[in-house]
Amino acid sequence: MRFRWQTFRVSIAALLLGGLVVAVPAGAAGKAQTFTGEVSDAMCGAKHMMEGSAADCTRACVQKGSKYALVVGDKVYTLDASDKSALSELDQLAGEQAKIVGTLDGDTIAVKSVMAGK
Repeated sequence: MRFRWQTFRVSIAALLLGGLVVAVPAGAAGKAQTFTGEVSDAMCGAKHMMEGSAADCTRACVQKGSKYALVVGDKVYTLDASDKSALSELDQLAGEQAKIVGTLDGDTIAVKSVMAGK
């Protein structure tokens, strides 16, 4: 009986500790961060399929329903932007470097602001 009680306490402690480990990244995900990369679209990512410039391809894909994306090194983040000024800035910066301030959730950045990058 004593062995079962000790096993039960160890199991409960492990579950509680595991819950704390899972809760820490979830809390960190809500903080705004700055990302710098090239403005693209979610369909093409880093490699544009259309002939012509990266900007023209990005704009054409977005007009056909693709979302804007930010290419940071080998990683492609989908940009979740609904603000008209942010969408306008993304359109102007298509194919160019940009700084995006937003919150990361998986591979999607909820955009708070957009500005030209260096």
